[in-house]
Amino acid sequence: MKFKLNSNYKPIPDQETAVNSLSEGILSGEKYQTLLGVTGSGKTFTMANVIEKVQRPTLIISHNKTLAAQLYQEMRDLFSKNAVSYFVSYYDYYQPEAYIPSTDTYIEKDADINETIDKLRLAATTNLLTRSDTIVVASVSCIYNIGSPREYGHFVLEITEGMKVGREQIIDRIVDLQYERSDFGFNRGTFRVRGNVIDIYPAYLDEGIHIEFDEDKIQKIEMINPVTGTVTKSKNGFDPTTFVLYPAKHFMTNPDNYGEVFAKIMFDLDKRVKELKSEGKELEAHRIAQKVTYDMEMIKEVGYVKGIENYSRYFDGRSPGDPPFSLLDYFNEPYKDKWLLLVDESHMTFPQIRGMFNGDLARKQTLIDYGFRLPSALDNRPLKFEEFMRRIPNFIASSATPKDWEVSMSGGKTTEILVRPTGIPDPLVEIKPVKNQVADVIEEIKKVTSKKQRTLVTTLTKKTAEDLTTYLNEQGLKVQYLHSDVATLDRTDILDDLRNGKYDVLVGINLLREGLDLPEVSLVAILDADKEGFLRSDVTLIQTMGRAARHVEGRVFMYADKVTGSMERALSEVKRRRAYQLEYNKKHNITPVSISKPIRERIIENQQGERGSWVFGSKEPVYDSLPNLEVDAMTPMEKKRLIKNLTTEMRMAAQDLNFELAAEIRDKIKEI
Repeated sequence: MKFKLNSNYKPIPDQETAVNSLSEGILSGEKYQTLLGVTGSGKTFTMANVIEKVQRPTLIISHNKTLAAQLYQEMRDLFSKNAVSYFVSYYDYYQPEAYIPSTDTYIEKDADINETIDKLRLAATTNLLTRSDTIVVASVSCIYNIGSPREYGHFVLEITEGMKVGREQIIDRIVDLQYERSDFGFNRGTFRVRGNVIDIYPAYLDEGIHIEFDEDKIQKIEMINPVTGTVTKSKNGFDPTTFVLYPAKHFMTNPDNYGEVFAKIMFDLDKRVKELKSEGKELEAHRIAQKVTYDMEMIKEVGYVKGIENYSRYFDGRSPGDPPFSLLDYFNEPYKDKWLLLVDESHMTFPQIRGMFNGDLARKQTLIDYGFRLPSALDNRPLKFEEFMRRIPNFIASSATPKDWEVSMSGGKTTEILVRPTGIPDPLVEIKPVKNQVADVIEEIKKVTSKKQRTLVTTLTKKTAEDLTTYLNEQGLKVQYLHSDVATLDRTDILDDLRNGKYDVLVGINLLREGLDLPEVSLVAILDADKEGFLRSDVTLIQTMGRAARHVEGRVFMYADKVTGSMERALSEVKRRRAYQLEYNKKHNITPVSISKPIRERIIENQQGERGSWVFGSKEPVYDSLPNLEVDAMTPMEKKRLIKNLTTEMRMAAQDLNFELAAEIRDKIKEI
């Protein structure tokens, strides 16, 4: 199948130029390209058009789960007939194994795996090995170890109607693929046997596989609804009559090699024990010997142990120091260099990829030094940045403010989208003195508010934001602050309240981090703009000023007594963009119009019609924050029922990618 874009919109001339330039670069063998797109210019739509034009499997990396989820949903809608997958860390909760020498505190690994995300991860790798029309939207977890694609691809079960094979042989093969037999509960990653029938629930599908036998022959293969058992059609385009079953886990090893693997592990254990004893570390030597011996016995008996990934180097057949297998290998194995990498918000994503290895190394080295892990644990790691770069055939870095590194890798060239489909230019910027900045801000806010428009004010500290909010409220304005101490789940409510008119002003620290999309905002005031640093860097200033670029009357006030280097660079860039946009509008007779965006409906209303209601057992997804629960006043039976309801709500929240709420509910369950 080919990539086919499903959209009623056509690229505007600026977008079309960018699509043609980027596509030609890829097809001509250009390795690295940078796309500079201003806020609201439709970078995602541009990227989708590039994918359709070059017709290559594509990996899109974003720097956090939330943005990845938004991109996944957009791409899934744009490419409704193609295989669009979501690949992020599958933990609702993850506490890595660690040791703190100063307090002699050992923290055991603790994790809660989200089954839905695990399914999406498995679907991503399965799609890559079976379909060339695959797009995978991933977080930086795509550079972590997930096992060899070659081993994963070899561990498959191919079945066809009329195939001569016995029921017992099929059962043995299914078990080899790490599916568990469960005749009483039919869950993802399990199978059940009833007479001459085997039902399998693939770990990566929403449908089950129904296999009927006639003596030593497969008589019928059908797709079924796993709940009702009725025959259905596959949403993924699989033909059930010739079905290929992939493993239930990414990490696959051949049991025939266990003897050789265990021998290597025990050899390295013996060597490590001698090293520790020679250093006078008797306790550490005893600890590592006890731990590894226990782990080996567990793997022999049940095939698994908590922390088995720390032995992955032995099972993969890698040498010490060799890079692990990651999602990138699932692209390289079938497609070599004929695939495409898109890096969203590259100014944030590349530094995150670059920093992953060192953070992991520091934690693991402490565990090794104190006898909790063998040195092989260091080989269960994310890729180093240079290893990452060697594994990608190309990249298109997309950002409103790309870093110098991306631009230099692109040979100093950038493809630009400087105009918005709405025709709105970058806002006018005015520099005002710091003296009396608060009084001036109040006066300007009142002018904006009289026109039923909104204002954003950025400060340098949380205390300043809170004090300024209190003072502005005393002056008769409707103001709220927004910073990291505000509960994550309350932030979207505050933003909606700003748009609805409950507040006229929002005061914050680094508002650009919230990904604000507020068409009603026509004024952004940056206090103390001349204080050099991260919060007043040129990148931050450009991003913050962009918050006023969704309103035709958008303006920015910078309060500063001097023009810093960051201010000068930011102002120069905004001035350049604005001049281009105005000229473009004049040339094409475009009249700018403000972006019109509906305010999202409240999902759950209480009797007063306010936010914060909580409906236990509701079939609707829940996005509001957890209410105060009078746990002490409950009977044991009520607590038991509450825990059951909370667990259901936690899984619903996680399934809807609302991980913050899921974590909050999990903590409440532990407390109860």
